Amino acid sequence: MKVAPILSRKRKTENKYIMAKFHSGFAALIGRPNVGKSTLMNHLIGQKIAITSDKPQTTRNRIQTVYTDEDAQVIFLDTPGIHKAKNKLGNYMVSVAENTLKEVDVILWLVEPTTYIGAGEQHIIEKLKMVKTPVVLVINKVDTIKKEEILKFIDTYRKELNFSDIVPVSALKGSNTDELMRVIKKYLPEGPMYYDEDTVTDQPMRQIAAELIREKALKCLDDEIPHGIAVLIDTMKERPNGLYDIEASIVCERDSHKGIIIGKQGSMLKKIGSAARYEIEALMGTKVNLQLWVKVRKEWRDSDLYLKNYGYRDEL
Repeated sequence: MKVAPILSRKRKTENKYIMAKFHSGFAALIGRPNVGKSTLMNHLIGQKIAITSDKPQTTRNRIQTVYTDEDAQVIFLDTPGIHKAKNKLGNYMVSVAENTLKEVDVILWLVEPTTYIGAGEQHIIEKLKMVKTPVVLVINKVDTIKKEEILKFIDTYRKELNFSDIVPVSALKGSNTDELMRVIKKYLPEGPMYYDEDTVTDQPMRQIAAELIREKALKCLDDEIPHGIAVLIDTMKERPNGLYDIEASIVCERDSHKGIIIGKQGSMLKKIGSAARYEIEALMGTKVNLQLWVKVRKEWRDSDLYLKNYGYRDEL
């Protein structure tokens, strides 16, 4: 990681140069599964890095991305949805999300527009009461409601916690996200540019490719299968002409799931691979030869060994 030596930049105003204070820091996105954290982060940085789907618990690891402009650098941490864990993988995901609260300069709590605060949200509220970090309530999906209804949703949550700011947005439509970015910058300390200004993520390309393959599997497969799959990049090699050969394994928990993932005469696996290859090529800016395999590892989500081998190990 290259750290820029400058703490401030010069800005030209009325033909004179003045020293502008530069701010940098970390912003965590937390919330229940499927509230739009990854969609919002992708929109804020202007590029798709975190995978998205309409299935809960899509994000499993903490995804780190970078937004830089002339005033500030924001390092976003997209965390797994906080939920009641049912296995060791679930425990890992919740641990990643909750531990992130201690490491950032501002917390963005994403919620949906509602006047009902359920047990999951109450659990998050109790966690937020224990931290001193500024908390910004982000009411997402306001494109699904009437504008005059927003105030009652704000009042519902304002009674539960003393928020530093409350910002309604639509991550899908991009509504009011400029205001959210302005609010985020308020809570960043003066500091250096941690990453080069053209950096958008510190995630290795192998990890991003694996996640894009898993995203396509999430969107193509039945509801009961995606929670039980993982994707591993077995090899990623560049040819002299710039084309990349990628071999990846989709890991599932049951033999019956293996057949569904492969599909009749390999049709489902081909569908997943074609969709994933298209996005990987767009991100890498080169042609990709993608080969997918399917492996069965029974109950891998409750195996410490498999979890560590598959990259879910930081908090175990």
